[in-house]
Amino acid sequence: MMKIKYGRQEVTKDDIAAVVDVLNSDLLTQGPVVPSFEKVACEYTGAKHAVAVNSATSALHIACMALDLGPGDWLWTCPNTFVATSNCALYCGAKIDFVDIDPQSYNISVEKLKKKLEIAKQNKNLPKILVPVHLSGQSCEMKEIKSLSKKYGFKIIEDASHAIGGTYKNMPVGSCFYSDITVFSFHPVKIITTGEGGMALTNDSILANKLRQHRSHGITSNPKEMIKRPDNEIWNYQQIRLGYNYRMTDIAASLGLSQIKRLKEIIKQRHKIADRYDQELNSLPLRTPWQHPDTFSSYHLYIIRLDLDKITKTQPQIHDELCDLGIMVNLHYIPVYRQPFYEKMGFEAGYCFESESYHREALSIPIYPTLTQKEQDHVINTLKKIIV
Repeated sequence: MMKIKYGRQEVTKDDIAAVVDVLNSDLLTQGPVVPSFEKVACEYTGAKHAVAVNSATSALHIACMALDLGPGDWLWTCPNTFVATSNCALYCGAKIDFVDIDPQSYNISVEKLKKKLEIAKQNKNLPKILVPVHLSGQSCEMKEIKSLSKKYGFKIIEDASHAIGGTYKNMPVGSCFYSDITVFSFHPVKIITTGEGGMALTNDSILANKLRQHRSHGITSNPKEMIKRPDNEIWNYQQIRLGYNYRMTDIAASLGLSQIKRLKEIIKQRHKIADRYDQELNSLPLRTPWQHPDTFSSYHLYIIRLDLDKITKTQPQIHDELCDLGIMVNLHYIPVYRQPFYEKMGFEAGYCFESESYHREALSIPIYPTLTQKEQDHVINTLKKIIV
């Protein structure tokens, strides 16, 4: 039976050759390829600095550390994300809270954020950091969020794990025009991959320096940052802060560097697939993805939302039927605060109405550049048969 996953990587002969070149070189890590990958990412996005790491989770963690998040501080994000987005606050000893989503875009609701900030100001528990998540590759309303950050004094980390290749107001996601730091993911199911990997981008040189130090044990070899030691002792590096080993290898970076060269082609193909879904599924009792006029999505995901009032089956039934027929759909995401770990903190069902409604109705159907027309036909025809 044909099995069609909701997402998968594309690795070309050129990608393999790039990796083999590094494997045949002297430096498998801490060589020249990571800086080259970072440089190209900056050229693509317009950001001044890029720091490649071994996962987007690591990138989120060091972003929080660079912004000095710590005990007593609050980080806010939306529930409709992977747990890594909120876990990064807990790694720093901070507290976490959630802002509900917009019912059209499924991104963080600006209106709900405004109301929550007003209450938090009165209660003197405003967030130190807000992490808007660009679900599926569609940017949040960053201009409005930036305006609120100026009013209420919080920093912004864009979780753009889904969104490399997308734009907001005709600027590439990752430009950091409306944020302090942006994070990308290079997991295999994402737009481009390094096997596992991530990146933090910023326009602030001080933050960039912190990010680099946190990535590599808190160590510096910059004489200007090092404490003077006796001349008869060798001090070619010093640890000046607590950091981690979050480095990306040159092996991984070589794959990313090869893939980013065809990023525009990848996004074009994803849009072609999404456009066909839009046309073919519009007669079914479901909602296809709404696109904000200020955004150009990278379409990491294609999310349908079932109109359960017009369907005789439940979402889990449709999910299981599709999987049984080889169409490996998924759900992005279960509201984070519904996870058992977060429920132990006191979060309860009903905390974010829109996120929970979405959770009961959404499914991610297959979309990736190598999805063939025959495979997409199979997805479309199967949906038409079972959604009744």
